[in-house]
Amino acid sequence: MAGEIPPAQPPPGPPPRPLLWRWRPNPLRRRTDTLQAWFGLGVLVAVLAVAPVAAVLVGDAARGHYEDTARHQNQTRHQTDATLTRDAPRHPEPGSDEEKKTRYPVDVHVVTRDGRVRTTRTEVQPGLTAGNTVRIWVTADGEASEPPLTRKEVRSRAMGWALLAAIGVALTGAAAHALTGLALRRRNLDEWDIAWAETAPRWTTPT
Repeated sequence: MAGEIPPAQPPPGPPPRPLLWRWRPNPLRRRTDTLQAWFGLGVLVAVLAVAPVAAVLVGDAARGHYEDTARHQNQTRHQTDATLTRDAPRHPEPGSDEEKKTRYPVDVHVVTRDGRVRTTRTEVQPGLTAGNTVRIWVTADGEASEPPLTRKEVRSRAMGWALLAAIGVALTGAAAHALTGLALRRRNLDEWDIAWAETAPRWTTPT
């Protein structure tokens, strides 16, 4: 119908542009392009400044936590002899590398620090028979446990948390940049609709 304004079509996607094109004078550069460029720069600077600080703070806190944990474990755990109460299963491939790494859970008797004999469960090598003795870590009440954290494990876990903190800061910055870009993109489309509403009548109204 003559005089009807056709719907605005979104502008085509941006063509390949040289690096830092938003910083160069250009008659087609929009104010939102400059805004996005400055915001991107701000996010980059913030990430580069905050990520190392976050990594140090989180890593230091994690190291302190795991050092306290290791200290408590050393105070509440000890090694003792444990006697198997039954035979451990035999591995289907005797002598293989897999057999050397495999462990089976069995019930064992241990003597607690206060002299009581109790039964707990631990993992042992395949093929051990009842009556064999293995060396295990137990808690004060004789419950089988993992060995206390070593310095290497404390350092490794602290570094892991530090790395996660740095990655978290970087991901937060990337998400903020992406959301800002999306908001600016929507704003550009709204401005395109307004401009089209002003221009289209001159193209569609018969003279």
